[in-house]
Amino acid sequence: MIPVAEPSIGEKELKNVIKAIKSGWISSKGEFIPEFEEKFAKYCGTKYGVAASNGTVALHLALATLGMKKGDEVIVPTLTFVATANAVVYCNAKPVFVDSHPDHWCIDPEKIEEKITKNTKAIIPVHLYGHPCDMDPIVDMTRDHDLYIIEDAAEAHGAEYKGRKVGSIGDIGCFSFYGNKIITTGEGGMLTTNDEEFAKKAMMLRDHAMSKEKRYWHEYIGFNYRMTNIQAALGVAQLEKIDKMVETKRKNAQSYNSLLNDVGGITLPPEATWAKNVYWMYSVLIEDEFGINRDELMLRLMENEIDSRPFFHPMHTMPPYKSDERLPIAEELSRKGISLPSAVSLKREEIEEVVNTIIGINDENSKIIF
Repeated sequence: MIPVAEPSIGEKELKNVIKAIKSGWISSKGEFIPEFEEKFAKYCGTKYGVAASNGTVALHLALATLGMKKGDEVIVPTLTFVATANAVVYCNAKPVFVDSHPDHWCIDPEKIEEKITKNTKAIIPVHLYGHPCDMDPIVDMTRDHDLYIIEDAAEAHGAEYKGRKVGSIGDIGCFSFYGNKIITTGEGGMLTTNDEEFAKKAMMLRDHAMSKEKRYWHEYIGFNYRMTNIQAALGVAQLEKIDKMVETKRKNAQSYNSLLNDVGGITLPPEATWAKNVYWMYSVLIEDEFGINRDELMLRLMENEIDSRPFFHPMHTMPPYKSDERLPIAEELSRKGISLPSAVSLKREEIEEVVNTIIGINDENSKIIF
């Protein structure tokens, strides 16, 4: 089986984890947590990093830090993983969904303005599948309307917008280190920011909002959102390899692109002129002229022991957020999108096997049709 994703864990990761265990600091204290926070923030180009137990709680922690509450509205793309919208609801606020841009698949900046109301407090642009959002128009919009930006960069470690790494452009960036991400801590997340007060508040809230001056004194309702020292030990080692991992992701995407370029009915992943796509997932669109739909192709690939994933369902089409609104670009992308094997460990011959299988399915289907 060629997996769609798998972690890349080496000897340094094992060495760090053993060191953390032997130190006795296996929970939320220990040397690796501040080291990971500092080094990851520096990598992203921000002053502060705040480690958290996973990417979803990083989003919730960011929203809580910025004071989101009942009656507030937060604009999010409809095409994203459900955690983006759920985190808004955790604050008793309302997610407001916006359609995707057809060229880069992320939130369409031109369609945000019409969704802004007097209750809008923030925008969460999601850097989808490793491609950054078009941030300049979003930044301008937030200045005009006095809104916060929380970058959901869970899938985009190392991606760049006009030379700036994602997670450094908005008020707060949020990352996930789940096992299928470019770097992993098993579970785990991180907030990045240049605002000292946001960093201090997030650190306080993640630890039950306990006072630094008066132990077991809590002036706010906080959360247990801490990362463990064992997770951070893994993250420190992973971070040493992140540039190589991103380079490998991009090289694998180039291999896929060259091999799939002449296959009819497949739209290759975007990379805007202003973007550096890290191809967290190598994701393509299966157009109608391919001959079979995306779901049928996934079944055929699985028969050949090749794993794949469909695109996310748009938020506005699922029961918790169901509405009659049509957001047609996101709906079309969701219907057509498939992520092919994308692990850092993927070998050239495995990429060729995936592509040759797709070509064989396409050729076979063409013979049946004609």
